[in-house]
Amino acid sequence: MRNVLLVDFGSTYTKVTAVDLEKEELLGHAQSWTTVDTDINEGLEKAVARLEEQTGKLEYEAAYACSSAAGGLRMLVSGLVPALTAEAARRASLGAGAKIVKTYAYGLTEEDGQDIVAQQPDIFLLAGGIDGGNTDCIIGNAKVLAEAGGDFPILIAGNRNAAAECERILAGREIYRCENVMPRLGELRVEGVQERIREVFLRKIVQAKGLDKAQRLLDGVAMPTPAAVMEAIRLLSEGTENEKGIGDLIAVDVGGATTDVYSVSRGEPTRANTIMKGLPEPYLKRTVDGDIGMRYSVHGIMDAATAEGLAMLAGMSTDEVRRRCDELRAHTDAVPQNEADRDMDYALASAAVSTGVTRHAGRVEETYTALGRTWLQTGKDLGDVERIVLTGGSLIHTDRAREIASHAMLNHGDPMALRPKRAEVLVDRKYILAAMGLLSQHEADIALRIMKKELVSDGTAE
Repeated sequence: MRNVLLVDFGSTYTKVTAVDLEKEELLGHAQSWTTVDTDINEGLEKAVARLEEQTGKLEYEAAYACSSAAGGLRMLVSGLVPALTAEAARRASLGAGAKIVKTYAYGLTEEDGQDIVAQQPDIFLLAGGIDGGNTDCIIGNAKVLAEAGGDFPILIAGNRNAAAECERILAGREIYRCENVMPRLGELRVEGVQERIREVFLRKIVQAKGLDKAQRLLDGVAMPTPAAVMEAIRLLSEGTENEKGIGDLIAVDVGGATTDVYSVSRGEPTRANTIMKGLPEPYLKRTVDGDIGMRYSVHGIMDAATAEGLAMLAGMSTDEVRRRCDELRAHTDAVPQNEADRDMDYALASAAVSTGVTRHAGRVEETYTALGRTWLQTGKDLGDVERIVLTGGSLIHTDRAREIASHAMLNHGDPMALRPKRAEVLVDRKYILAAMGLLSQHEADIALRIMKKELVSDGTAE
């Protein structure tokens, strides 16, 4: 047998998956608490021991890992205009698998500099201005960063006419010069920044999180976990030269602290007389809602959906919903013990999916021009996407996955949100997406065939 071990160092759990490459099948899956505060090997070895209770002792020809341990890859970004270069920098970071802690626009203040240092980001992305445009903002921001101090890498990815001056100002710091994320208005170039982010992650962040302690058991920590999931989603959609993908899709990962939404679709306008507004949308897009989560961010779900909305979904009073939200925030390791607990988790998951997909999808608004009524579209039109993939504990351990997914569909109460009309629901019951993203870097055809086999259809959501 040709066995491979795939490891995901999560913030809470270290998850391990064993794959037989010859048979193209999963051998087993297990998890244990992530022990990043002591020795990362402890949690890894416990997870492997639990795996081998299922599989017996295994020999592996390779072992690959991804990580979101200790908060994942935490980034701060700055740009000039919120809707333009700041947004371009944010998209570049999200597309590299980072967690955006905060986005700054316009000129940084002295207080901003102190705030940046206090947050101790893993990477700071300094952007701002199109090539040949405004240089004052990014140069001023470089001065604030230099004066504030701190010990974190800085990526310079703004106006090329100011890049050399920013380098001089930040001399002595760990800095990397990248291509401008928005060299011209409406044009995004994020690949260079994303590659550099990945390089810094592999060289610096792995060591900072203590993951270098696990190197004796692994062939390497390849990427942040969200980047691994993105690779799996892209592969599942597009396929390879030898294996056909399943086409455009949306994926939703509802966790305890955040809700991640991915889409693989061009998202171009489908209705007549529609004009695109704003920055072009990436074909492979990821958004992260840091205020929407099943435990740590449970109050964010209640704020978005209202206590009354959750009460209707859960079939309980608003007072009971508020009480339960307080309890879940206080006990973030709580798992459903009875029917009422499961009803509450169903309501929270449904609201998280609805909120996350609504924020991820585009919108249209009606306007009038000299040619008559016209529609302005911002973001991606996902109306014709016919598949949705669900992952995350609250979605893969429920028997109501299709019902939860229905809350991602087009809502007649909000018809301007360009959400899917109907979609087949595929559930990642064995939590394999990150593992298959890792495997895809070495055996893409096998990873794709395993996903096609293991992602469970739960019917059609409408």
